[in-house]
Amino acid sequence: MGLLPPHHIPADQASRVGGLFGRGDPVARRPDHRAVPRGPHPAAVADRGFGIPPGAQPGPQRHAGVGAGAHGRHRGADGGLRPAPHRPPAQDSAPLPLSRSNGTRRVIAAAASALATQAREDLAALSYPCVDWVTPGIGPDGTPVHATIVVGAGQSGLAIAAALRREGVADVVLLDGAPAGQEGVWDTFARMEELRTPKGLNGMEFGCPSLSVRAWYTAHHGAAAWDALDRIPRRAWAGYLAWYRDTLGLAVENDTSVTDIRDASADILAVATRTPAGPRIRHARTVVIATGYDGAGGWTVPAFIRDALPPDRYHHTNGPVDFARLRGARVAVLGHGASAFDNANAALDAGAARVDLCFRRARLPRVNPYRHIESAGMMTHYAALDPAIRWRIARHIRLVDQPPPRRTLDRALANSRFHLHPATPWRSIGTAGDAILVDTPRGTLACDHLLCATGAAVDLTSRPELTSLAPLVALWRDRHDPGTEEGDDRLGAYPFLEGDFSFVPRGAGADWVARVFCFNGASGVSHGLHATSISGHRHAMPRLVRGVTERLFAGEAGRVLGRLAAYADIDLDLPEDFEAGHHGLGRPAGNAVDAA
Repeated sequence: MGLLPPHHIPADQASRVGGLFGRGDPVARRPDHRAVPRGPHPAAVADRGFGIPPGAQPGPQRHAGVGAGAHGRHRGADGGLRPAPHRPPAQDSAPLPLSRSNGTRRVIAAAASALATQAREDLAALSYPCVDWVTPGIGPDGTPVHATIVVGAGQSGLAIAAALRREGVADVVLLDGAPAGQEGVWDTFARMEELRTPKGLNGMEFGCPSLSVRAWYTAHHGAAAWDALDRIPRRAWAGYLAWYRDTLGLAVENDTSVTDIRDASADILAVATRTPAGPRIRHARTVVIATGYDGAGGWTVPAFIRDALPPDRYHHTNGPVDFARLRGARVAVLGHGASAFDNANAALDAGAARVDLCFRRARLPRVNPYRHIESAGMMTHYAALDPAIRWRIARHIRLVDQPPPRRTLDRALANSRFHLHPATPWRSIGTAGDAILVDTPRGTLACDHLLCATGAAVDLTSRPELTSLAPLVALWRDRHDPGTEEGDDRLGAYPFLEGDFSFVPRGAGADWVARVFCFNGASGVSHGLHATSISGHRHAMPRLVRGVTERLFAGEAGRVLGRLAAYADIDLDLPEDFEAGHHGLGRPAGNAVDAA
């Protein structure tokens, strides 16, 4: 959807709100985010072990499914447990498919446009005092010094920019290395059908219902469709973010990668970027890094796989995968989390002959500890907990982990070409002709391609944008000694952050790092593993925004008295000689004045 003209803002608000939530720079239109409805899922199969003839094609599919009830089972006629009927997740296009008439689609577009107008008007009504209070600056090279540069324009980056504008910080620059429309994960490597988070999530709309995903979905599909929805479809969420960006006029500089953040001079940071036009240095007073879950390092594939195979024979599940090439192939997946099952399903959808999913644990996790920490108290005040408690929470969650979503698991189990292998770690990788041979304690698995759902490494030095920061910021191992029994090298490599997500200097002479804020996966130990997720925005964003604005206001402190003295806006408009006509102690006749 394109941007609306600025006349939607009430006249008395336009001059103050237009600069913060007006049209902004031109924004590229996003691709249509409608999902393609899927057919019924085939029947569930048990782990039947390894061994499918090379080149075998997908076998017949039985149209049954699992997914209902507390354990996804119901009683059959003989009293035994059977897979419960499959209930597919609602698709973005299901209530209003693309086959509807042009008239219907025009009605939808009009409803979405009206909602955008309403959202802007509602924000304007809540905008006082909407004054840009940060002094513009000039950098060492004569270029502008921005108030804040946000690195990453996914859901967090967009919400951060919008939140700062609401606090009177208009000069916010959003940078993203992806092409327009591909920011974040939702149209790239996120392959789930629906979000993990319950549909009642909130935080990006700042208490403004007309800016919420519920209002957006209802405008597109109707109230009944929202009521029937359990979880938000992934592509619907991507569509909402596109509408959110356009509605608020949040301009993003795409195809712009940050290659370093360093001290420039005084209270100025230098942000080195790589753009289509070549390298460019930007300057800002504060920087927020909103680079997602892998912001502490990068997606990692075990060395024994990387060393044994050429790069085209394996992929990390959180990266680009050409699933069309996997049609008719035998695919092996390593991992037990949501991403492992999402990619297994994607391979099956693409026509893989067989998908074997292996993991080290004897059992899939049943309990999701993330749900327990989703309380307003925990998510708002987590950073105030003693470091020892935060460490133990992070360690517990790391050891227990979380299960894959029920529907994602059921969809895989419902396919006769899917095979699940608990207690099956991969020990080594070999080859025989064109086949990949995976050695496991249960035998050798022959396959054609590997998908590795093996998470992200924690190594700040591997992130280009942290080249100058990494040696100077405190890590958890620098600030907390858990003892031998509770030691964890991975957790120790996370940065130790302040309560406002700012970096902490490791030693003297690096105070400038406190003007850089780490709102990504690297904040997990300091702020909780949910802090920067969708469900955590409502509680974490205010801490971040307060920290950024405090740093910015500290830079204004030396100007406060001078500005006050120079302030000369007329509030009471009177003639210059007004007082001359009201001079002296005389009183008009008829006014009695008591003698003093």
